[in-house]
Amino acid sequence: MKNFLYIVFALLLVNCGKQQTAEELTPHMKDVDEEIIVVTKAQFLSAKMTLGTFEEKPFAEFVRANGIINVPPQNRAIISAFAGGFVKDLPVQVGAAIAKGQRIVTLENPEFIVLQQQYVELAEQLNYLKSEYERQQVMLNEKITSQKSFLKSESDYKSALARVNSLKKNLEMLNISPTAAANGLITSNAGISSPISGYVTNVWVIRGAYVSPSDPVMEVVNTDEILLELKVFEKDLMQVEKEQEILFRIPEVSKEIFHGTVTLIGTSIDSNSRMATVLGKIRNKENYNFSTGMFVEADIVTSEITYNAIPENAVVEFEGENYVLVLQKEENDSYQFLPMRVTVGTSHKGYVIIENDKDFGPDAKILTKGGFVLLKEGGGDH
Repeated sequence: MKNFLYIVFALLLVNCGKQQTAEELTPHMKDVDEEIIVVTKAQFLSAKMTLGTFEEKPFAEFVRANGIINVPPQNRAIISAFAGGFVKDLPVQVGAAIAKGQRIVTLENPEFIVLQQQYVELAEQLNYLKSEYERQQVMLNEKITSQKSFLKSESDYKSALARVNSLKKNLEMLNISPTAAANGLITSNAGISSPISGYVTNVWVIRGAYVSPSDPVMEVVNTDEILLELKVFEKDLMQVEKEQEILFRIPEVSKEIFHGTVTLIGTSIDSNSRMATVLGKIRNKENYNFSTGMFVEADIVTSEITYNAIPENAVVEFEGENYVLVLQKEENDSYQFLPMRVTVGTSHKGYVIIENDKDFGPDAKILTKGGFVLLKEGGGDH
């Protein structure tokens, strides 16, 4: 092998409380058949190098997917106005934590006064109609009145009862107390309350703006139960099953790998994207500050296959090629290593597959841990 690779380990070590010199720290390098790198055992120990062998390790077979962090539908609410009105008070803003039933917007409209007036007047009239209906019923039983008179009183009473209950329900939806209105406490204000606890994620109105019935006012999201919402291609869907492990990353945040589990597999395929939705539970979510809408890249582990593998730290990259140092000979005071070019495959949990592992003997020992490595090209060709 011409164009030989020299490996120089730059190490800062302390020996017996004294700092070693640069000359002492530099491994003794000499050529053996123009290929061998020699490292003394003293340097090997002081640099805390380690030797290892190929090991059988389980590697995951997986399906790739993209998606977002989301919440279940019941944990998201778009809050709208039940009736039109002007925004009088807006006590919360985006990011605020709110409780279920908390008033988040106050609307003002003179029509609310009319609504309460109608309720009070009809509620008073209902008392008379009820009394007349009961009187007609007694008279009918005693054959004092006609069936026609009784049916009319019954119809008038039940019709008024339905209107009173309807008006009462309208007032309750506007957070206006029917009891207070009946006691003469009439208001022009109506409140909109949150149906769930959570955080305000969107506000679409401002103070003084007019809100029409059914207009969205605010969005509230409860993040107590977040989940993974992934999109899987049709061709991969048959490989996905419940309880399979999900390894996912948030590329815009960090390279850290997070873990989840498949909980639900969609039963329909989008006609345009040819994808289905797969939902997953996030493990240890309380330990991280996940936010809804975060983009994720995920691998759904479908199976595991055992391969011969070595630690990732054993592979050294130089000018686009990967090498490992294979122990050729151990003498009394030194180790002799041969650089061997390797083709790297899949990595998993700190180990990597070497696709040309057949080039190594069954008992091959390799350098799996050393110092910082500097590669320098020598002369000639391989």
